[in-house]
Amino acid sequence: MRLAVAIQMDPVEGVNIDGDSTFALAEEAQKRGHSLWHYLVSHLSFRDKRLTARARALSVRRVRGDHATLGAWENLDLAKVDVVLMRQDPPFDMAYITATHLLEHVHPRTLVVNDPAEVRNAPEKLFVTHFPDLMPPTLITSDPAEIASFRAEHGSIIVKPLFGNGGAGVFHIRPDDENLNSLIEMFTQRSREPIIIQRYLPEVRGGDKRIILIDGEVGGGLLRVPAAGEARANLHVGGKAVKTSLTRREQEICERLGPELRKRGMIFVGIDVIGDYLTEINVTSPTGIQEIGRYDGTNLAAGIWDAIERRVAENRAAAQASQRR
Repeated sequence: MRLAVAIQMDPVEGVNIDGDSTFALAEEAQKRGHSLWHYLVSHLSFRDKRLTARARALSVRRVRGDHATLGAWENLDLAKVDVVLMRQDPPFDMAYITATHLLEHVHPRTLVVNDPAEVRNAPEKLFVTHFPDLMPPTLITSDPAEIASFRAEHGSIIVKPLFGNGGAGVFHIRPDDENLNSLIEMFTQRSREPIIIQRYLPEVRGGDKRIILIDGEVGGGLLRVPAAGEARANLHVGGKAVKTSLTRREQEICERLGPELRKRGMIFVGIDVIGDYLTEINVTSPTGIQEIGRYDGTNLAAGIWDAIERRVAENRAAAQASQRR
């Protein structure tokens, strides 16, 4: 199967080829003979019922400083490509949400990964609330009185923006910390969005586990251990990657999530687990496949493309059956 693939992402010139998941996906697609185009979300245009992107043909290679070649600009009709990889990084703001609405005009005839409507309906820190027995005690509000009550009940808490990403704006507030009210003021002055507050899980000192699910099935996992003096385990803020295997509890979490993710067209998902608790379900632009591959010797990009190709074939068969009826 040879596919035409458009990759909606941030500038490819600046990616870290040793860690970027989108680069690994592009590399695997190219290996399979798929044609690649690159464009920024700002290059999308909808006019006369057509969704187009000002795009350039893309080729990649694993050479630091010379990892991508881009062709001439062209106006790419996204209804005429086979796959769009929606891989721009959050924040999950109105620009991100608008892009999901625009991509709905071509999906599923053009397979968008992940399904744009489901991405819009499943923000990382909100989607997880549909699995209350899997998550730690959590409060979503901007009401200072509710936050104070939650803190009084749980002591140490984590305070973070509801639509943040990459560990930005995450604060560990201890019972004797006097900065909570100022922190709430800062959040509420910057945005009308509620804040998410969770009971602090001391297990994070032993690591935050990122698990990749491919079309609802476990692809692999990686333990991210926070640096000394840090409450965040994200790799780009100093977290250390450690080889790991899944516990029985983590397997149970994945078994619960898998069918729901598959039903929603979520082919590439990264979940975060601390101790026995599911903390986030990352569906916008999950990362971690290269790091997991280095420890496990697995090619998760190949597994993702197997799932994409299978879904494209299923969609084509369904369209042909519909035409015959």
